[in-house]
Amino acid sequence: MSVLNLASAPEDAAALEAAEAHHARLAGELAGRVKMLITAVDQDPGAAEVIRLGLLAFCDRSLLPHAAAEESALYPTAHGIPETRLLVESLIAEHRCLTALVDSLREAPTPAGSAADARALQVLFEEHLAKENGLVLPLLALTPEVSLAELLADMHRRLADDSSTESAHETRNTEKGQDMREELIEETGGCGGVCGCGGAEEKAEPELDVREVPHALRHATVFGALDAVPSGTAMVLVAPHDPLPLLAQIEQRNPGIFEVEYLERGPEAWRLRLSHH
Repeated sequence: MSVLNLASAPEDAAALEAAEAHHARLAGELAGRVKMLITAVDQDPGAAEVIRLGLLAFCDRSLLPHAAAEESALYPTAHGIPETRLLVESLIAEHRCLTALVDSLREAPTPAGSAADARALQVLFEEHLAKENGLVLPLLALTPEVSLAELLADMHRRLADDSSTESAHETRNTEKGQDMREELIEETGGCGGVCGCGGAEEKAEPELDVREVPHALRHATVFGALDAVPSGTAMVLVAPHDPLPLLAQIEQRNPGIFEVEYLERGPEAWRLRLSHH
């Protein structure tokens, strides 16, 4: 069924499509960061701590403000529709669970604990978005007396108003991550195994296989994973085809930051090392 058949007005159809795309970007970036954290926990606990802090910064900057803006701008109208009232109440409860999982990730005493919290956060968030995409947003778009486009515009205005708070969260987490890297250097007498200088035992490079990742989430998943790769390290990307459009987007997004080396060129898989300068 075309998205145009799921809305009472063309602008609401476009808004519905844009909201689903935005959800895909959020879910993909979260999935990529969680994958890198889980991999690092097994391979390099020091790097895992830096990745955990980056994941927290993403949650504080994007995920939690998104949930809060939904509750302020979107959910009150959805709660007024009889068909979605109970569902909206359950979605609000899930927002509380998401916040609790982020807090648990923030206070996780061990790398393994942080990985478990992060994976639980990912699963709950993806299930949450599936309910919004499949039920709440389409019903709002179908309701003639409701303008989904206006509701979403209001939601994005609220997000923009909160941007200064999000930036403060991100700055604190970035500074804490830098402190962790510096402490790791002091403790090991080298680079902590992240720059390849030989100061510590060489660490295995994390591998991100996106062949089974849904196409709508694939690029965002890679972007999230790359955002979690510390400077001086690399990750290996496994793709179902030569990812030339993705590589162009990576370069556009982070000019000159990642060096690409092909390790395998099909026919079943393309494997590329992406090194963060």
